[in-house]
Amino acid sequence: MAPEQRRSTFRPCIDLHEGQVKQIVGGTLSDRNEERLKTNFVATQPPEYFAGKYRDNGLEGGHVIKLGPRNDDAARGALAEWRDHLQIGGGITADNAKEWLEAGASKVIVTSYLFPGGHFSLERLQTISSLVGKDKLVVDVSCRRRGDRWFVAMNKWQDITTMEVNKENLDILAQYCNEFLIHAADVEGLCQGIDEELVKKLGEWVTIPTTYAGGAKSISDLETVNKLSGGQVDLTYGSSLDIFGGMVSFDELVKESKQ
Repeated sequence: MAPEQRRSTFRPCIDLHEGQVKQIVGGTLSDRNEERLKTNFVATQPPEYFAGKYRDNGLEGGHVIKLGPRNDDAARGALAEWRDHLQIGGGITADNAKEWLEAGASKVIVTSYLFPGGHFSLERLQTISSLVGKDKLVVDVSCRRRGDRWFVAMNKWQDITTMEVNKENLDILAQYCNEFLIHAADVEGLCQGIDEELVKKLGEWVTIPTTYAGGAKSISDLETVNKLSGGQVDLTYGSSLDIFGGMVSFDELVKESKQ
């Protein structure tokens, strides 16, 4: 009997900005010009509410992302609500990674630390991987499109690095982590559709669990990602969900994902 084909599933998120759960248009985050920031949604509930909701629905592999400073307390609250089940990203370095695992994160997500001056450092990847263990490390290869290629974007997606997202580079990274998180920063938070070309390429390239985020706007996008990636890539929904002020039913999406 042939093994059952893996299917793409829904991965939840908690994005934190200034200590609150928010949904933000990814391309508008800026250290240099705060007036550019476009916010789709600000939650009245604390992060613990969303962590509890994901726990109660058995939604594994979700990520908590700290977008800038003043989010540590909020992040700790979310992690404590469902210990060892949520990943943490945003400002993770070799100096603080273990501290976040001790605070209850299932894995740490790293990006900017790996790119001093915008250039990939294999040495830094090896350092943090040996420190926390390959099985506890997610590399965030969030990216922006340049022509028909994609390049890793760091520092809240403001700065483009010299690393292209392609099979060769993903294979190098996969030696030291056991999961990828990929925000398509150009479409993140816009609810105008996923980057189908990127999802298809990721399905061909990746050899470890991978979650794509950016542009999901309807429940049918989950099946689209499943078909395009051959079930190799999971999908995060953010601004389009009704729990974040959008039109997609969280409960219906959970049902669809668990079929």
